[in-house]
Amino acid sequence: MAWPHLVPYALAMTLMGSATALSIADTPPLAAEPPAHATSTEPAPGELLIAAATLPDPRFHHAVILVVKHDESGALGIIINRPVRKNRLATVLKEADKAGAEDTSITGDIELYYGGPVEPWLGFLIHSGDYHRAATIKIDDVAAVTADKEALRDIGHRQGPTQYLFAIGYAGWGAGQLEGEVARRDWFTTPADPTLIFDADRAKLWETALARRTQDL
Repeated sequence: MAWPHLVPYALAMTLMGSATALSIADTPPLAAEPPAHATSTEPAPGELLIAAATLPDPRFHHAVILVVKHDESGALGIIINRPVRKNRLATVLKEADKAGAEDTSITGDIELYYGGPVEPWLGFLIHSGDYHRAATIKIDDVAAVTADKEALRDIGHRQGPTQYLFAIGYAGWGAGQLEGEVARRDWFTTPADPTLIFDADRAKLWETALARRTQDL
C-alpha cells in the first residue's frame, strides 16, 4: 500500500519514544467532516474493513479496521483488533508533560493497540460518544476520536469516556486505492457498532465481523 500525504488527516496525538515510554504532543482541534456516502466499493467513516483471508500482506492478516476518513484524497483507518501491551497511564502522561515526576493522582493502565504500519508515532484515542472535548470529532454515530492528551488525563481521573481504545499508527490509502482493493475483494465491509469496536473479544473479532459482512465470500 501507499500512504501519500495523509498525515494532515490524522486525528491524533503525536507519540515519540519507545513503545513503553511515549511522549505525546498536542495537535489542534479538528473540524467535523460531513458524512460520507458509501457504496459497495466506497466504505464510509464508521464502517469496518475486514481483511480477506487471502489478503497477502502479513501486516493486515485478519485485521479489522475502523474507517476514520474516506474522501476523494484517500482513506485513513485504524486496526482495532491488535492489542500490544499495557502501560501505566501515569508514565504515559509523565512523558507527555515532560515532567520530572509522575502525577500521583493518575491511576490505572492503558492498553496500547497496533493501529497500522503508517506513522507509528501517531496515537488515536477512539472512544464512546459520552465524552467530548474541543478536539473531539464524531465518526458517524458509532464512536468519536479526541486529539488531546487531556483526554488521557481525564481517563486517569476517572472522568473520561466509558469506553475507549488507544491505538498507535494507522493504515492509509491514496486516492481511489481503497475502492480498488474492495472491488477485488481484498476487504469486506460491515457497519460498525459500539459492541464490535469496544466490547467484542479481540481474539475473535475478525470472525465476528466477517460473519456480519455485507458482501458474499
